[in-house]
Parts: sequence; structure tokens; C-alpha cells
Amino acid sequence: MGRVYFIDVTNRDGVQAARQEMSKLQRTMVNYYLAQLGVYQSELGFPFIWLERNYIHANVELAEMGAMGRMILAGWSRALLSDVQKSLQTTPIRHLNVSIPTSDQMLRGKFQGKLNQESVIAMMVDAVQAALEGGAITVGANAEDASRTDINFLIRFARAAKEAGACRVRYCDTLGLDSPDSIYQRVYILARETGMDIELHCHNDLGMAVANSVQGAKAAINAGVNAYINTTVNGTGERAGNADLLSCILAVKFARGISEYLEIGDPIDLSIAWKLGHYVADAFGQPLPITQVGIGANAFAHESGIHADGMLKDRHNYELYDHELLGRAQWSYVPTGRVITTGEFGGLNGLRYVYEQLGITFEDEETAMQILALVQAANAHNQMELTPDELRFIAMYPRQVQKLLTVAVPEVVGDLRIRFAEPPADEVDSGNGREQAVRVPWSEMAPRRALK
Repeated sequence: MGRVYFIDVTNRDGVQAARQEMSKLQRTMVNYYLAQLGVYQSELGFPFIWLERNYIHANVELAEMGAMGRMILAGWSRALLSDVQKSLQTTPIRHLNVSIPTSDQMLRGKFQGKLNQESVIAMMVDAVQAALEGGAITVGANAEDASRTDINFLIRFARAAKEAGACRVRYCDTLGLDSPDSIYQRVYILARETGMDIELHCHNDLGMAVANSVQGAKAAINAGVNAYINTTVNGTGERAGNADLLSCILAVKFARGISEYLEIGDPIDLSIAWKLGHYVADAFGQPLPITQVGIGANAFAHESGIHADGMLKDRHNYELYDHELLGRAQWSYVPTGRVITTGEFGGLNGLRYVYEQLGITFEDEETAMQILALVQAANAHNQMELTPDELRFIAMYPRQVQKLLTVAVPEVVGDLRIRFAEPPADEVDSGNGREQAVRVPWSEMAPRRALK
């Protein structure tokens, strides 16, 4: 009987979404928490991009030191030889997912007819083989827009990937158009016909990413293979987001018709869920909805007389699982008196005091000064107050943090010739005359950390 594993893509699909940014240190903390949660793999970023290299080097070093537990760190790459080769030559990443669109819509609309089904398979096979020849331990083949891809071609694609050495195929519901019924049928056929482990990568455009993910996993298991569910913390991601990590885990554990059939392959410690979800929300500067599954403000709140009465008699009347399961304390305390913090403009005595409150002392002044420099740089890097866990992390892994905070910007050589356009007019052409454009301030369009 196959099992279900979780591959979180917050640090790839989440951070590449519009209006969502996290610093390299914050992304590393997300990996750190995901490992404590027990996630099988984190897709941590793009190893072929120069801006990611120090971050990836530092995270792989941390994994080798045991900081990431048993969690695998994997990179994402287009199925291009140049990208695959650069990923493996310039970073120590040894697990890679190579991706290419497979649907007729993408072949027509994205590639403008320059590729056909045969060339798509050829590019994917070349990329998988190049990755394995370049030292990759595992390679996944991603079928972008799989939900709009002819199922017979998808089977051919997966079989070719398997023959080339790929360990699994990623079924991407890129537009979130699948339903639980349709994804079950398609994934079952794909798994049955190929005998290949299936990754489910579902988007939430119709609000069904979690349902589709667990139903697709059930199909893979029933077809005799393992299922790997792609998730993001809090369901963040492009457009309407991806499948929420906590919701998927809880569905596999508690949902009728799912929990009886699916078994998670790794030990999951849900007591990390509260901390992880709120950390990501704060890092993105995007407050959690009060109805967020498990960790929203109202997830365990009761006011209706009937509900409150039932809860006071037996919590099982109106709660499916305990708040303590998620590491959610009954009370949260915020100091309102004298507070000492440390950060970009902090000094040595303040640093010592803050760390002493965390149970950490420094053997000599030189060590304290080095940690102070890292704390100052990290605070400037995040542009947010450092959390207690971030401060502990800096003290535990100073060399890796230094690498995370360092970016080697390509040198600017000579004068750059840049032409600046005139400011846009406050008008737009509607096709039948001129209309006055409405300019919405950025601060009203999306939350920003600077406004917190």
C-alpha cells in the first residue's frame, strides 16, 4: 500500500507570487520549521539563478549539519539543459524538479507553435538525463498544465520520464480547474498505466486545491503507487494560491473517506503548525484570515448560545481536533512594560541582555561583537524585528547566516544607457474614447510590511 508524503513549495511557488516577498533568512527559517514539522521535502528555490546561490549553499550546509532533520532540499528548474547544468555546477543541490508545459494550450499560446509534443518529451528526457549525469540523486519530471493535457500524451510523457530515470511525475493543475472527481479519474489512469509515483500540484483558483490534492493522492494510492502532495504554508501562492499545508495534513488525518485510506509516510509533528503559519504570515506581511484552518483567530472560537453550551459540556460537540494539537496555546502574553530589543541599531549591552533572556551567553566580547554584527545585518535584511527563534538561529549557525546575508551583485561596467519614458497620463483608451483612469495607491492594493 502506497503512502502520502508532503513536498512544500512555499519557498518556490509561494515567494514567486506577485506581492509576496521573504528575505533569505526568513525562507531559511521556513525550511527550519518545515523540517521540525516533518515535511518530506522542501522545494527551496531556483538554483540556476545567481541571486539564490548563497541562500542554497547555506541551506545545504545547514542540512549537512543536521539542522534540517531528515527533510530533503530540492531545487526547481526549467527543462532546459543550460538551466539544469548551471543548477548542478554552481550549487550543491542534489535533488531537482525539471518542469515543462505539456498542454496543447501551452504549446500554442506559450511556445507559439515552436514546440510540439515530441519535442516536449525530448527536452524533458534530455533535462532528466543531464541532471542525473550531473550528480543529481533524484529528479522529478513536472508536467505543467497537466490538467489540460490529453491523458494519452500525459501517459507517454510520464513513461518517457520514468525510462530516463525520473523518480516521479508531477501532475500540475496549473489553473486550478480540476474537480475532485476529474483529478481522481485522471491521476488513477496515469498511475495505473505508468506505475510511477505521482506528485499533486494543485492551485486554488476555484477553491478546491486541498480537496483536489487529497483526492488525487487517494487515486494514486488506489492505483498502487506513492503520492506526494505539493503544499504551501497558509495556501499562499500565485493568483488564488496553492493547497494549504496544514489543511492537507488535517484532511489526511481526519476527513471521512480519506483518513481511512491514506497513511502519511513521515512522522508529522503538528505542534509546529501554529508557529510556522504565523511566522509565514508575518514574514509576508499578510494577516491570516480569522477563518484560516486550524490557526485563524476564530478556528476555535464559539459565541452562539447553542455552540457555547455544547462546547462547555464536551468540546467534541463542536471541535474536530484539539487546539493543543497544533501547538496553539490557550493564552498569549505580550509584554506591556519595559522592553529591550536588539537589531540594526542595537548595541552590545542590549544584545547581551536580549540573549540572556533566551538562555544564551557569550564566552567573550569578540564572540558577542560578531553576533551583534550578524543581528544588525539580519534586522536590516528582514526590515522586521527579529523573532526569538531567529535570534537563536543566528547564534547557533553564525557562518551560515553570514552567507545568507551576503549577495555578490554582478559588477556594473561602464556607463549604462537608460532612457526614461514620460510619466503615464491619467487617461486610458477604452477603444471608443478617452476615460479617466483610477489610480489606487499600492497601500490599498496589498498589505506591506512597511505599513505594519
